[in-house]
Amino acid sequence: MDAHQRKIDPLKKVWDPDDRIGDMLKGKRGLVVGVANENSIAYGCAAKFRGFGAELALTFPDEKAKPHIQPLAEQIEAKMLLPLDVEQPGQLENVFETIAREWGRLDFVLHSIAFAPRGDLHGRLVDSSREGFERAMRVSVHSFIEMARLAEPLMTEGGVLLTMSYYGAEKVVHHYNVMGPVKAALESSTRYLAAELAPSDIRVFALSPGPIRTRAASGIAGFDDLVDMAESRSPGKRLVDIAEIGRVAAFLIGGASSGMTGDTIYVDAGLHIMA
Repeated sequence: MDAHQRKIDPLKKVWDPDDRIGDMLKGKRGLVVGVANENSIAYGCAAKFRGFGAELALTFPDEKAKPHIQPLAEQIEAKMLLPLDVEQPGQLENVFETIAREWGRLDFVLHSIAFAPRGDLHGRLVDSSREGFERAMRVSVHSFIEMARLAEPLMTEGGVLLTMSYYGAEKVVHHYNVMGPVKAALESSTRYLAAELAPSDIRVFALSPGPIRTRAASGIAGFDDLVDMAESRSPGKRLVDIAEIGRVAAFLIGGASSGMTGDTIYVDAGLHIMA
């Protein structure tokens, strides 16, 4: 079977409770922020973390979203499902206080949230509002920094912090607009956090997947064009799926990646290597 015919994991098979795929993460406990539905990157990662043996805490942003997330949390046997809107004062602290009370420690965090107001996201960067830019930075970048600060005292035996970026942080991608500089700031923050937290044996990574049809991505103007471009230009003429991203995330959390930190890891079927 050549690369054009290669079959990748269907989204509906990202999690199969009868298919325990190993024990690489057995005994580890982690927080996953950003599960929205069964198509979200955070869910693909959470399902693989659980498949590799980890115990999980998930979050939901509001009561409207909870009915969509709770069945997924139950499906992957999450130990906790906690409210978290990073724009609401005190909610982030409450999440980590609950984890400290229930678990006493934490081994990894996955940050998979981003936001920009529609007007700023769809307009030129040069026309972006101060309020919109600040809000995008607050939700997409500073919340990750805050999570690192709150996670550090719980990672008593070291740990791993992961966040999600995109190729638009490095190169100009049409329609990505204000999120390009925001994701660039996120990748830079990853490097600084990796340097600062290394003495605590905490490693930090940004994952940079290719375009995925998620609810968040649907807000980007011309997203279908980005998907078509990625599929036509990647070496294998294919996209990646959330299960593939999850397996890479699990590798970074596991001990096999102990010699790595601060990197932006591309999971985009090689798209980023093409001129």
